[in-house]
Amino acid sequence: MLRPTAFLALLAVGACSPGPSPQQVNGHTMGTTYSVTVASHPQAVRREAIQSAIDEVLDEVNRNLSTYDPRSEISRFNANATTDPIAVSPGLHAVVVIAREVSVATGGAFDITVGPLVQAWGFGVESPAAQVIPGTDEIDRLRANVGFARLELVADGHSLRKTVPGLQLDVNGIAPGYAVDLIAERFDALGVEDYLVELGGEVRAHGRSPRGRPWRVAVEAPMSGERRPYALVELDGVAVSTSGDYRDFREVNGRRLSHTIDPRTGAPVTHALASVSVVHWSAAFADAYATALMVLGPEAGMALAGRLGLAALFIEHNANGSGFTERSTPAFDRLRRPLR
Repeated sequence: MLRPTAFLALLAVGACSPGPSPQQVNGHTMGTTYSVTVASHPQAVRREAIQSAIDEVLDEVNRNLSTYDPRSEISRFNANATTDPIAVSPGLHAVVVIAREVSVATGGAFDITVGPLVQAWGFGVESPAAQVIPGTDEIDRLRANVGFARLELVADGHSLRKTVPGLQLDVNGIAPGYAVDLIAERFDALGVEDYLVELGGEVRAHGRSPRGRPWRVAVEAPMSGERRPYALVELDGVAVSTSGDYRDFREVNGRRLSHTIDPRTGAPVTHALASVSVVHWSAAFADAYATALMVLGPEAGMALAGRLGLAALFIEHNANGSGFTERSTPAFDRLRRPLR
């Protein structure tokens, strides 16, 4: 359902801040794992309230946004072959609004209607078992029902409209970040100030770690055979997301196919970019922008990140196949800390 986790959270475990001891909550959801650490919380906030806030958000997100549950709202929306307006929940509407903003800003490099193309190239749950490459005719047929501009936000503020009946939504590239944001918002409402929330590799942190300093999260090196930190960022009130091609790929007839599908062409990207990490105040936006920049590649992606003022790190495979070359924006450099 989700791309492999592309970060390493370094949680401090030293002397704790005053008040109740840190609370750690782990589990499985949305086809992946989640981990929440609350370093401290007000005495008036019961530990059960923290667990309930997490459970309520995850239940809501799965109920509204899971494409794996045929009873979910998004599955019912996809099955509804109409071009009439369809009333949707505030959650699904909010995700579409975020997705559309990123789609417009990136010229369609991020697109929540691209799911059928992802399936055709063998990276979805319902993808064909045979290791085949879809032909031009099949790609053209699928593209007739793909495109963020074919989904309209109705003026009433709570409805969506397909302009083609076959359009499908797949928000797996943004839903984990959205869930992280909702949990953070619930914590803020409870008065919980020191926490780190991670779900499927999307991380958002606020306040101080158990050691009393800002949370530090390591982005991993884009290597398929091992996991080691590559860059360290300090988070307080912001989120980080990484998109990469180094674990999720296929090889067909000697051709390496990236799982990153360019919605504009209908085919996997072919550039040398290994991963992109984005820091943003919102985990949902960080998630979407990391995907979009990965689609755009090192040159166009870096140029766009600079124009938008995004905090972004690009790691590119060297031409000789050995090692990496990196580029980063000034906004990312301000958050970066030495690895030690």
